Amino acid sequence: MVHAQPAPRARPDLVRLAVWFAAGFLSVLVFHQGMVALLHATGAVSNAPFSMRPTRPLGIPQMWSLAFWGGVWAIALSWVEPRFPRGTAYWVLGLLFGAIGPSLVAWFVVLPLKGGAVAAGWQVSRLAVGLAVNGAWGLGCVLLFRLAGTALPGIAMTAGRRETR
Repeated sequence: MVHAQPAPRARPDLVRLAVWFAAGFLSVLVFHQGMVALLHATGAVSNAPFSMRPTRPLGIPQMWSLAFWGGVWAIALSWVEPRFPRGTAYWVLGLLFGAIGPSLVAWFVVLPLKGGAVAAGWQVSRLAVGLAVNGAWGLGCVLLFRLAGTALPGIAMTAGRRETR
């Protein structure tokens, strides 16, 4: 007698990471680039949003490269987000994670590796733009993750979560 095997189920932690990656990817396209659009419209930055300029060394369009790295950063965010308190502090910490983490790596690792000045040459306006754009990404990322948890109840949104009050 042959019994049908149930279909294998995705591991909850992998599903949760995939949802985080998607939230980070989409947050770049909506919130990060939305902030760039706002800053561009006000004349604060000269670069337009959604740049298709090729990145070095692989030639990937900048928008898609940023979106990919937004997904990777969201996975890093997924490791600390379970420790965030709920309420207003949750949203503030999402914004601060985005503003600080990716900005520091961009200023002290990415820019020097690409031949640029450390910390954008300490130009306050460029530093502020980085904080604003990446902060918008962080806030958008936690918002999209929480929305995914609402839209997809029971799909590993609480895997690894520690309740903090």
